[in-house]
Amino acid sequence: MASKAVKTVAKAVSEYQYPWKEKLAQHKNELSKGVWGYWKLGAWTPLHISARRRARLRKEVLLAEEDWPYDPERKEMRTKMKGHKCDRIAAERRANTAKLMEQMPEMLLAYKKRRWEKKMKEEDKNK
Repeated sequence: MASKAVKTVAKAVSEYQYPWKEKLAQHKNELSKGVWGYWKLGAWTPLHISARRRARLRKEVLLAEEDWPYDPERKEMRTKMKGHKCDRIAAERRANTAKLMEQMPEMLLAYKKRRWEKKMKEEDKNK
């Protein structure tokens, strides 16, 4: 007798279908307002359906191979590079340094000439 009752309960549980069509029709207006909530008269208002129940309803709709239009649009992927900036630009800096080192003799001559001219001006003022 007890085993018959257990079988009946097990059969009823296995045949139970979550009433997602009724729930979707009931909460359709609320779901269209946003995923987590919405602004109403300058105040944040959370949805009247909990996140757990919303997730269960979404899962059942998707399992029934129906469309779920209430998900937020996906954001684009981050383009920020990982790692240290100094490691990424090291080769570029080395190339720039090599180019500047080729110009160094002219730069030194120009520097020495400027200093010599400045020294000459000061000597002329002191005389």
